[in-house]
Amino acid sequence: MQKLPFAGAGLNWQDRINFSRMRQERLAKAQAAMKKHGIAACLLCRPDNVVYVTGVRGPGFVPQLRYALAFAEDAPILYEEGPTLEHNRLNCSWIKPENWRFSYTWLGGAIGPGATRYESKKWAEGIKNDLKEKGLDKEKLGVDMLDEAGRFALQEAGIEIAPAMPALTEARRIKTEDEINCVKIACAICDVGWQALYEVLKPGVRESEVIAAGMQALYRAGAEMVMAVAVRSGPNCFPVFHQIGTDRIIQVGDTVIIDLPGITFMGYNTCYYRTFIVGRKPTDKEKDWHKRCHEQLYAVINAIKPGATTADVARKFPSAKEWGYEAEEQVMLDHVSHGLGLSLYEEPIAHRAFSMEHPQTYEKGMVMAVETAFGEPFVGGSRLEEDLVVTDTGTEVITRMPVEEMIVAGAMTLG
Repeated sequence: MQKLPFAGAGLNWQDRINFSRMRQERLAKAQAAMKKHGIAACLLCRPDNVVYVTGVRGPGFVPQLRYALAFAEDAPILYEEGPTLEHNRLNCSWIKPENWRFSYTWLGGAIGPGATRYESKKWAEGIKNDLKEKGLDKEKLGVDMLDEAGRFALQEAGIEIAPAMPALTEARRIKTEDEINCVKIACAICDVGWQALYEVLKPGVRESEVIAAGMQALYRAGAEMVMAVAVRSGPNCFPVFHQIGTDRIIQVGDTVIIDLPGITFMGYNTCYYRTFIVGRKPTDKEKDWHKRCHEQLYAVINAIKPGATTADVARKFPSAKEWGYEAEEQVMLDHVSHGLGLSLYEEPIAHRAFSMEHPQTYEKGMVMAVETAFGEPFVGGSRLEEDLVVTDTGTEVITRMPVEEMIVAGAMTLG
């Protein structure tokens, strides 16, 4: 496993992440995929897609607050939220001056039915005008995410829409060198968080206190965004209780599973589980939980290589029926391998629910997360996850927190 010889700051004396190259390569990949799918223009409202084709970040706390028109044969147009537009005009010189617009929004319909129809009509007219200037107003417009008002407004404006996500997911599936390095730095930031979490975990601390310590450490280490420090302890470890931030007091002998999902650097995400035991060493039964979890994890990882399919990988996960579930969909988030990038779940995804019937092929340059779990229901358990890059012959694991054994934290000594 080759470690990065640098961090995220730019320097004039060392080649590091080339952000200009990353923006150019992402847009070129998106445009090539649009041409392949026969789409001349795409209206992109998902924040991750907007960043992918424009390289510009902005607020995304309500749907369609900002959006972009991407063209297969031309530079994108960015419709930016009012005051943010003025900042980004100055800071983002790679967007042509004539390609900035202010955005229209109806705040998800919160402004009322009449006002929503009024604003969405102006929104659609603005988009149509820009398409008309390019000679594309009669072409199908790819869209990635629209609410009902948006779809109706485009229809009224005479714009025929088509799905954009098949092209965008294809473009984003294989990462560039710079994108991969962004994920590696995000994983390194997580390691700062792991150290802080290890130090705070002890008998008597509440789950919410552990979360606070992790959040502080991650932001101090340079994380742009921390989606969650997901802490579950004791009986909430297995099956995984997907409710986080509780006031449960961690007790001696509790297993504690922690996930660091959505820790981002330049928008690129991690998804990274580890398992601790608090106050004492693990028993033989607890060691067995972890051993079997680790074996499951690496059986999946070792199956990933160029040319292998998600069907090959999904078969390495345990069947949901082994845990008494009636359908594989009931463990959708528990035994899965998923792509990572500007969003937490990207192609390809390997899962027993669908991968056997609809396999996808692994290729060099994909960035993946693999997660699985084992334990005793409502007693305790182990959950592990590694992030990795698909290489010429297999994978490079880029998450470095120890994984082979449960991590003993807050151990109490006597005498």
